[in-house]
Amino acid sequence: MTAPILVTGGTGTLGRLVVPRLRAAGAAVRVLTRQDREPTDGVDYVVGQLDTGAGIAAALSGVDVVVHLAGSRTGDGARAGTLGRAAAEAGVRHLLNMSVVGSDRVPVVSRADRAMFGYLADKLAAEQAIAGSGVPWTTLRATQFHDALLIVMQAAAKLPVLPVFAGFRFQPVDAREVADRVVELALGEPAGLVPDFAGPEIHPMAALARDYLRAAGKHRPVLPVRVPGRAARAYRDGANLAPERAVGTRTWAEFLAERLGPRRLSPVE
Repeated sequence: MTAPILVTGGTGTLGRLVVPRLRAAGAAVRVLTRQDREPTDGVDYVVGQLDTGAGIAAALSGVDVVVHLAGSRTGDGARAGTLGRAAAEAGVRHLLNMSVVGSDRVPVVSRADRAMFGYLADKLAAEQAIAGSGVPWTTLRATQFHDALLIVMQAAAKLPVLPVFAGFRFQPVDAREVADRVVELALGEPAGLVPDFAGPEIHPMAALARDYLRAAGKHRPVLPVRVPGRAARAYRDGANLAPERAVGTRTWAEFLAERLGPRRLSPVE
């Protein structure tokens, strides 16, 4: 390959795994960043802002494939629109977009929905912007990464009780396995909306929390909290799950054992 692949979100949880895999596959890689950085390990960094569009045309110069992994709590639809328009003007031949399982099934209609699940509506808006850009595209939806759930549990465990959403279940997936799939798709032909990528097991959120506490050696009561709104009801009905696409192999327990290591319960926590 001679034309570089542009990766957005290349320094995030998934991007840090995708970039070296692309390099190992022989691809030249260019990463979009907010601040200037020196090239490292054969990866070039270019400054650009998807919020404003500044620097995006230059970042896309000579690029055939874009891997769009960047995401945040708000504004993903508008940023994807900016990227899609610029990619079309640059003659990009393949735009791969990373999304979330449930983006099309979780209704975000009220203030309560928007406050907690607005990012899903933004992910759906991003999918639509990419599909309408005129650039041949691929969208992959994945379930919640183990890493993201761990961050949630670590933050919640700072409280005297560990709150969890009552009735919620998750199907966590290993980010490394998703990265492998992203690279496979990026190096292939545009495929539209491809099958979801989900973890091997479905667990109630309370069970995931207890597993975390045990692995971390912490004592906390787990407190189920009922969340209002249509989006929360959709979660309780399993809209964020893909049981028919349980293609990941690494379990939550295996992830915790690797990340936290063997621990004994502390009598003071």
